[in-house]
Amino acid sequence: MTRILLPTDFSENSLTAIRYGLTLYKDLKCSFFLLNSYMPPVYHTEYLMGSPAQIGLGDIVQQNSQDNLENLKKKLEKEFENPLHTFTTHSALNVLSSEVARTVEAEGIDVIIMGTQGATGAKEILLSTNTVHVIKNSKCPVLVIPSGFEYEVPEQILFPNDFEVSLNKESLASLLKIVNSHVSQVNVMHVYTGNELTIVQKKNREQLANVLTENGFFHEVKSNEIITAINEFQIKQKINLLVMVQNKHTFLERLFIEPVIKKIGFHVTVPFLVIPQ
Repeated sequence: MTRILLPTDFSENSLTAIRYGLTLYKDLKCSFFLLNSYMPPVYHTEYLMGSPAQIGLGDIVQQNSQDNLENLKKKLEKEFENPLHTFTTHSALNVLSSEVARTVEAEGIDVIIMGTQGATGAKEILLSTNTVHVIKNSKCPVLVIPSGFEYEVPEQILFPNDFEVSLNKESLASLLKIVNSHVSQVNVMHVYTGNELTIVQKKNREQLANVLTENGFFHEVKSNEIITAINEFQIKQKINLLVMVQNKHTFLERLFIEPVIKKIGFHVTVPFLVIPQ
């Protein structure tokens, strides 16, 4: 059984991500964990010290969280009616990234599915602070869904790779599950900057080819900027899912944090799966 964590703030963006997840895994037996983490709006020193003005506020916020989760659960069960899927709800007084990390560990989560931002999501991958923190700290894959994205079968997957990291069936289990259930084509794109592959890179490339078998197609793209290469590839070929490995060799850290990169914009309008090293 696949165990999937669905963080939600009850926004339309998070609901879009949840619906995507339920549709993506509709043919697989799954246990979904609906998570809402909350903080009272006046959660400060007086609240911690038990100020009379704040007594009971946490209970009210918690009850609202639990009620909203239960209503969401009923809504999803009615809308999808999938006997392969079960739902568990959990609300917690905690920062989202911390509660996600705790839940992943406690429940043995296989993948996290979440939206880009809360109620103010953009129509492309422009990640919120919460999403960035979850990705950076997560020990399991994170699937990010752009705001307003309408579900597409992941027939064509783009997987930019520099072959600096050795990847096996275990580390790519989340990707392979999607590939196998949807008979997807994985386009492994290596951005060529003029340097030949090292012995280690060649070995890792060969291993990746063995893992992907007949579903893997390798492309050499000459470019000085991976963001440009990704965008140009999408123009030439329709992509339904973007996959990247989070490690010190990738551009993810720069992409999420540096103001210059944010100004350039990461114009990816498809779901984005980040696999931890």
